[in-house]
Amino acid sequence: MKPMFLDRVLEQKRAEVDRMAAEHPLESMETLVEEALPPRDFEAALHRPWLAVIAEIKRASPSKGPIWPDLDASDLARRYQQGGCAAISVLTDRLHFGASKDDLATVRSSVDVPVLRKDFIISEYQIWEARVMGADAVLLIVAALSVRQLRHLMDRASALGMSALVEVHAAEEVAVALECGARIIGINNRDLRSLQVDTETVPRLLPIIPEGVTVVAESGISSRGQAAELRRLGVDAVLVGEALVTSRDPVAMVRALSVDERLQR
Repeated sequence: MKPMFLDRVLEQKRAEVDRMAAEHPLESMETLVEEALPPRDFEAALHRPWLAVIAEIKRASPSKGPIWPDLDASDLARRYQQGGCAAISVLTDRLHFGASKDDLATVRSSVDVPVLRKDFIISEYQIWEARVMGADAVLLIVAALSVRQLRHLMDRASALGMSALVEVHAAEEVAVALECGARIIGINNRDLRSLQVDTETVPRLLPIIPEGVTVVAESGISSRGQAAELRRLGVDAVLVGEALVTSRDPVAMVRALSVDERLQR
């Protein structure tokens, strides 16, 4: 049987991390962290009177292939900020998303908002690497980690001053995220094993997440109407990639997605 997407990715990622750690030992990362820019508060940035937008720098995807391979990460990030985004997500996985790790440092130096490293993070090494790059937050995927790993990586990120966006796709994963003390939970409409998108995932899981936890909706969000409905349901933020990257006017689209609940009354 052909392995599911996430299983293949994790196997490849383990090999990649081993290779990177051999070339640049963890001790060198620990030294470089001392020279990194102070982290910005990603969690606080998502607390707005309106729907916060995490705008993504995305060159390609496993499901769609190339989207905008030669995009100018600095220019696009500045446009996202001009539109009023709360934070910027930067993909750093080269094999499946055509990304460059240089994009994160470039974006971090181009904008004032917090920057999220979006990758398949499975090792403490990648947490240190993220902080060296300038990341203010990291994505941690429950389906990719054991409970012990998730706790350890959340603790390491916190110790380095970064937030953790803990991603879930099913009720049992929400339970794990809460057990580990997640303060920001991302509900991904996309099943990373099959790559199928089900926009009912957020409405289905949102009621089991307690108040006080910041909720981010991910994948399949491309219109103001969808954003408005998510805000009505109680979502705090949306993470949007493909729809923004392919938009003719990303500034206007970020503004449109930043649904102000005061206008809905």
